Amino acid sequence: MASRSCANFLHLASGNLLDIPQTPRGLPRVMTVPGIISDMDSCSSNDGDSDVASSGCRERKIIVANMLPLHAKRDGETSKWHFSWDEDSLLLHLKDGFSPETEVVFVGSLKVDIDVNEQEEVAQKLLEDFNCVPTFLPHDLQKKFYLGFCKQHLWPLFHYMLPMCPDHGDRFDRILWQAYVSANKIFADKVMEVINPDDDYVWIHDYHLMVLPTFLRKHLNRIKLGFFLHSPFPSSEIYRTLPVRDEILRGLLNCDLIGFHTFDYARHFLSCCSRMLGLDYESKRGHIGLDYFGRTVFIKILPVGVHMGRLESVLNLSSTAARVKEIQKQFEGKKLILGIDDMDIFKGISLKLLAVEQLLQQHPDLQGKIVLVQIVNPARGFGKDVQEAKKETYMTAKKINEVYGSPNYQPVILIDRPVPRYEKSAYYALAECCIVNAVRDGMNLVPYKYIVCRQGTPGMDEALGVKPEYPRTSMLVVSEFIGCSPSLSGAIRVNPWDIDAVAEALNTAITMPESEKQLRHEKHYRYVSTHDVAYWARSFVMDLDRACQDHYSKRCWGIGLGLSFRVVSLSPSFRRLAIDHICSAYRRTNRRAIFLDYDGTLVPEASIIKTPSPEVISIIKTLCDDPKNTVFIVSGRGRASLSDWLAPCEKLGIAAEHGYFIRWSKDSEWETSPVGADLEWKKIVEPVMSLYREATDGSSIETKEGGLVWHHLDADPDFGSCQAKELLDHLESVLANEPAVVHRGQHIVEVKPQGVSKGLVAEKVLSRMVNGGKPPDFVMCVGDDKSDEDMFQSILTSVSNPSLPVAPEIFACTVGRKPSKARYYLDDTADVLKLLKGLATATISKPRCLPEIKVSFESNA
Repeated sequence: MASRSCANFLHLASGNLLDIPQTPRGLPRVMTVPGIISDMDSCSSNDGDSDVASSGCRERKIIVANMLPLHAKRDGETSKWHFSWDEDSLLLHLKDGFSPETEVVFVGSLKVDIDVNEQEEVAQKLLEDFNCVPTFLPHDLQKKFYLGFCKQHLWPLFHYMLPMCPDHGDRFDRILWQAYVSANKIFADKVMEVINPDDDYVWIHDYHLMVLPTFLRKHLNRIKLGFFLHSPFPSSEIYRTLPVRDEILRGLLNCDLIGFHTFDYARHFLSCCSRMLGLDYESKRGHIGLDYFGRTVFIKILPVGVHMGRLESVLNLSSTAARVKEIQKQFEGKKLILGIDDMDIFKGISLKLLAVEQLLQQHPDLQGKIVLVQIVNPARGFGKDVQEAKKETYMTAKKINEVYGSPNYQPVILIDRPVPRYEKSAYYALAECCIVNAVRDGMNLVPYKYIVCRQGTPGMDEALGVKPEYPRTSMLVVSEFIGCSPSLSGAIRVNPWDIDAVAEALNTAITMPESEKQLRHEKHYRYVSTHDVAYWARSFVMDLDRACQDHYSKRCWGIGLGLSFRVVSLSPSFRRLAIDHICSAYRRTNRRAIFLDYDGTLVPEASIIKTPSPEVISIIKTLCDDPKNTVFIVSGRGRASLSDWLAPCEKLGIAAEHGYFIRWSKDSEWETSPVGADLEWKKIVEPVMSLYREATDGSSIETKEGGLVWHHLDADPDFGSCQAKELLDHLESVLANEPAVVHRGQHIVEVKPQGVSKGLVAEKVLSRMVNGGKPPDFVMCVGDDKSDEDMFQSILTSVSNPSLPVAPEIFACTVGRKPSKARYYLDDTADVLKLLKGLATATISKPRCLPEIKVSFESNA
C-alpha cells in the first residue's frame, strides 16, 4: 500500500539520492465529493485503481513544467511577495486550446527563491489566486538539477554536443543525475497532491522532467499522461552515449502520448527505442504507435504555434507605434535585416555575421544600403562557452563595422540588453528580411512572430502610413536545422555552416521581386494563423484523450524496480497460466494433445546454443512415455536438426518447417505436405534474397527443403528492418502467381509453400485423434511468435467441432506478455520449463525417476 503523497518515491531511483528535506504541504486536502474531504495521505491500492471518488467537477488539465508562468517580485516596503502572470509564457497561451469549462492547474518552480518559513503561505496564495502549485526545490538541488544536469548534460547532448574533452562540455556526473531524479520526485509529489486520477489529464513539458512519468505511472498505473519535448531529440549515435539513456527512454515510454516538433526528432526517438530497447513501431490509421508491454505509446508530431491575439495586441500599442516611427527614421533609405537570438553557442550568431560580411564583400553596391540588427536575448546559462560565443560575436561585429562602416553607417548593430516585447514587434514589422541561422535548435518561434507582425494590424498600418489593402510581404532565411523549418516551405533554407550560401540567400531575399515576396508571405501567414498555439494544444489534448481510451478496458500491473518500472496492460481475459490450475486439469483427463514450439519456447531465442538441454529432453521424454499423451514439437526449423536433437524422445511427434514435414514418432516415416510439391519458386526467391544478403551486412540466408529464410538479427536494427520491408514487397511482387507465401517474422523474412502452417498441423493431429476414437479432452499449445498464433486459432476452431462428444479443456499459451489469440501467457522459457516439470511430475507415479522437481504454485490471478 502506498501513500497518496508519494513520500517514498525516492526508493525508485538507482544509487543514493540527495538528502532532500520534506517539502511543506502548502496545499489543503482535496475535496473530491461535495461535503467530504479526502485525506490524500490515506492508503490506496497500487494497481492504479483510484480510491478517490470522481469529483463530478469540470474537466481539468494539470500542466507540469520546470517553471511556472508567473513573475514574482518582493515588495520593498512590506517584504510581501507579489505575483503576476507571465503574459509571454507558452504555458499560459496553450489554455486557449482548451474548452472554457476546463480548469487548468500549473505545477512548477518559481524563478525566485522563497524562504522556507514563507513557503506554506506562498503556496496557499498561488493555489487560490493562480491555480498554481509551486515545487520549492531547495537551492542546492535546483542548482544541480537545472544548471547542472539539465544545462551541462542534457541540453548540450540534445543539441549534438559531446563532452569529448574537458574544454568542450562536462563529463557525466552521477551526483547531478541523482539531483535530476530527486527534483523529478518532488514534482511528482506535488502532482500527486492535487490530481484526481480518474478524471484529470497530466501534460508534462520538456527535457527537465523526463523521468517524472515513471514516478507518476508507478503510483497511478492508469494515469492519463502526455509529454511534449520542446528541444531537438538527437540521433541514436549521439543519444546512446548518455550513461542513463535507458532510464530516460523508459521514463518517456511511461507516457501515453509523446510529442515532438518534427518527424526527424520523432524518428531519432523511435530509432533509440529500437536499438536500445528492441521496440518496433507501426502506423495505426495515421498515428505512430509503440507497443510497450501491452500499452500503446503514441507519437505526436506537430510544431508549436504562436499566440496570434497576443502578438496583434502588442502591435496595436501606442508604444509600438512610437518605436516604429523612431526606427523608420533611424534607418531611412536602408533595408533592415533582423536577427533575434539567445546568446548561446547553438544559435549561430557569429556565422550569421560572417555571412553578412561576405554579402557586403561580394556585393559592394549593398554597402550603405543594408543593416543587420541583431537583438541578443539574455543567456540562459553562464558557462564558459556562452562567454566565448559572446566575445566572438562582439569581435566579428566590430571588425565588420570597421571595414564596411562609416561615421554615419554601421552595417551591424548589436542590441545586447533586455528588449521589451513592443520594441521587438516594431523591428519585426519593419524588417525586409528575418534570418534565423541556428546550427541546432528546437522550435524557434521567431519566424512565426515575424510573419504575423509583417501582416500588421489596423493600428500598425496607421503607424506605418499604409492602407489596409496594401500588399504584405516578408522574407525568411532559416536554418534547415531548426524545428520550424519544415513548416515554412516558402522560406529560403540554408546550411548555417555554409557562409557563401547564407550570404547568397540574404542577397536573394532582399532583391526578390515584390510579387514573389507577397506570394511567399501569404503562404506562410495562412499556415501560421491556422496553426497557432491554441490549435497545437487542442490537437495534442485530443490525441492524448484518444491514447487513453483503453485505460479501463485492460488489466494493469506494474513490474520492474527503480527507474526501470513499467506497466503491463493486457486484456482482462488474458492471464498468467498458473501451474496448479493446469496440473489439476491434466490429472483428471485421459486423452491429451500437447503442442510445443521450439525456438523461444523450449530454448531461449537469444541463446547461441540451440540444442535442447538434457533437462528438456528428460521432461519431454517423460511426457511422451505417458500413453494418455500425444506430444508434438511444431517448429519452423528443418527436419534434420530437429530429429537429431530430439532423438531420445522416441514417441515424440515432430512437425518441421511449419508442418511441411510431419513425423508421428521416431519409428514412422516423414510425411511431406502434398500442397508443397511444386518448389520451382525457390529458383526465383534465392537470387532475390542473395541480393539483399550482399547489400545488408550481418544478414544471412537459411535454406530449408521446403522454403527459404532471410535473417537480419545481426544486421543494423534500422537498416535490417528497412531491408526486410523492401524484401517483403519485392518477393510478394515476383511471387504473385506462384504457390508460395511470404511471411515477415521476428528478424526474418520467410518464404514457404502455400497451404503450410502450424495451424494445419494442429488440425491434422486433432482430427486424427478424433477419427481414431480418442477425441482429446485436454489440449495445450505453447508458442512465442506470430506463426504460433495460427495454432492458437486452429485449436479454438477445431475443438468447437460438434463431432466432439465433450468440449476439451484448452490451454493456449503465448510466451511473453503481449497481445495474442492465446488466453494465457508465461513470461519466458524458464516459466515454460517450470510448467512442463509440473506436468511431468503429474505424469509419473514415482517422481524419483526425474531429478528433483521444485514447482511453485500460483493462484490463477
